[in-house]
Amino acid sequence: MATFEVSDAKAELAQLRPVIDELIQLRADAAELAASLESEGGTTQLGGLPEFKATQARLDELVTSVQESGAELKGLAPLLLDFPAEFDGVPVHLCWLEGDPDIAWYHRRDLGFAGRRPLP
Repeated sequence: MATFEVSDAKAELAQLRPVIDELIQLRADAAELAASLESEGGTTQLGGLPEFKATQARLDELVTSVQESGAELKGLAPLLLDFPAEFDGVPVHLCWLEGDPDIAWYHRRDLGFAGRRPLP
């Protein structure tokens, strides 16, 4: 597992922004399409079953590209990314939550989100 320095994680997040933006948009589209498929008629402005399947396939591609960056996708709604790192020999994750302007938090790997603290 690769580890990131804070500056590297911030640079990687900046590189991932187009992927993140598309992922958030498609996540909303998939939710709307799924809801319409459950109701009578099964179509919306976004389409029907073929569009839902295409959206799911694209979401899978985007998730894979995030994972290939070295970031760990911990949540999809809201989007939560962790970047493996170390502080003073302690394994941590640099943590970005959808809506955060940048990476400003971390938590020990064994504590998860509940142990989230501001970056020193």
